[in-house]
Amino acid sequence: MKQNALLRGTLLLTAAGLASRFIGFFYRIFLSRMFGEEGMGIYELMNPVLALTFALCTSGIQSAVSRFVAACPDPAGKSRLRILLSGLALSGALSVLCTLGVYQGADFIAASLLGEARCAPLLRIASLSFPAACIHSCINGYYYGIRRASLPAFCQLFEQCFRVGSVFLFWEFSQQNNVTFSINVAAVGLMIGEFAAVLAAVPAAWLHFSSQKRASLPLPESFPSIWGRLIRFAAPLSANRVCLHLLGAAESARIPVSLQLYGYTAGQALSIYGVFSGMAMTCILFPSALTNSVSVLLMPLVAQAQVSGDQKAIRRAVGRCARGCLLLGLVCMAFFRLTGRFIGGALFDSELAGLFIRTLSLLCPFLYLNTTLLSVLNGLGRTGHTFLLNLLSLFVRLAFVFFLIPLWGIKGYFCGMLAGQLVMTLSCSLLLRRFLFARSFSGRPAKGRVLP
Repeated sequence: MKQNALLRGTLLLTAAGLASRFIGFFYRIFLSRMFGEEGMGIYELMNPVLALTFALCTSGIQSAVSRFVAACPDPAGKSRLRILLSGLALSGALSVLCTLGVYQGADFIAASLLGEARCAPLLRIASLSFPAACIHSCINGYYYGIRRASLPAFCQLFEQCFRVGSVFLFWEFSQQNNVTFSINVAAVGLMIGEFAAVLAAVPAAWLHFSSQKRASLPLPESFPSIWGRLIRFAAPLSANRVCLHLLGAAESARIPVSLQLYGYTAGQALSIYGVFSGMAMTCILFPSALTNSVSVLLMPLVAQAQVSGDQKAIRRAVGRCARGCLLLGLVCMAFFRLTGRFIGGALFDSELAGLFIRTLSLLCPFLYLNTTLLSVLNGLGRTGHTFLLNLLSLFVRLAFVFFLIPLWGIKGYFCGMLAGQLVMTLSCSLLLRRFLFARSFSGRPAKGRVLP
């Protein structure tokens, strides 16, 4: 029954993820035509700050809520409710602090860290959505813990529809009334989407707890005790993700600067970055919704097989999934290589986007395969290894950003991305060969936690 629930939940989340990504794909096409390549570059500069804030406020706590709710022995839900409320309190407090920090420091972040002062209004608007994002993320974590993926899947689609729909309504208003909106309207849409997800998640959670019968169990664990457990579990996860996102933010902020050192103007550098990040990479990452679904299914399978000491089952699962992801990558590489120019012109009205899609197609086999290999390492409990491998790949890319983009232009970053993915593939393969083909294979999980 647990396996069926996991399979149903994964398929549901996969369907919602594909639908959401499909909507987001055409949303980016709409934004690129509405605000141009430079506007997309300004908008994309905001994303690393949002990812960093989410990693600090929510991601680790969401995983902790999911983990402890799943292990909670109280079927009546009183202890589970306390876990959820404790997570909401911690995540909410951090989100309020981050909102104040980003709102007050938007000018400094935009001008000094991102290198683009025009990004400041977007940061201020987007910062208002942080508390809402934390609320529905913690509620999603609770539903993951009780193995009900329907609400998180619905919230994901609900949020995306309101985000895209609100921006489209702004555009309709501007067309009818001769009003010109800036790219800031995209940040307004993001905020509207987050609050819409809260309006969907909170009433559903309220009805869920109201409908449960109360069992005569001992008093639940105190809030200070739950806070301590949540913090101890979430702190290492959040620290790892914050570190990776900090480096990713430094990478994103540095690319336009390095392009200017190559010889482009500030506007040209932002346009190139907008085409690369907001158009070309959107196409390349679209099929990864399938590999992400495979990784979600593969991690618990590997963890379960490791506990039972079934090394052959792990090898068989890894081999099949790796071959499938590699085949998908090769097919997508050929597809994007052949149709890149057409996609760039037809969808984005940009020849540069078509050129970038053709070039980035070389990443597809390694990009999709690495998703599976990293998931296997996580399933084996080697979360520390995955963090170090991600860190190594980022450092390789940063070296190209700082030293080769000023010499080669954007081609230097393409080479850096390819080098980073190659390093990741080789390192993962060597580690998995060491773990899966060792003479002695312990059925006990490796040191480190395996997330639910």
